[in-house]
Amino acid sequence: MEKIKVYIGETTNELFHKVSWPTWSELQSSAIVVAIASIIIALIVFAMDFSFNKGMEAIYHLF
Repeated sequence: MEKIKVYIGETTNELFHKVSWPTWSELQSSAIVVAIASIIIALIVFAMDFSFNKGMEAIYHLF
């Protein structure tokens, strides 16, 4: 049980004193970058899916 108390104490100390947390403006800019990257990737996947679908429809209509 003593090991668990030491672990929790060390973890709490590290979280409050040794970790450098980002500022609010850094979080906002990172969130914007992630949102834009997600939209771009979603559009790329949509374009690939749409073109593959149309290509397969064209092949199926040949037979």
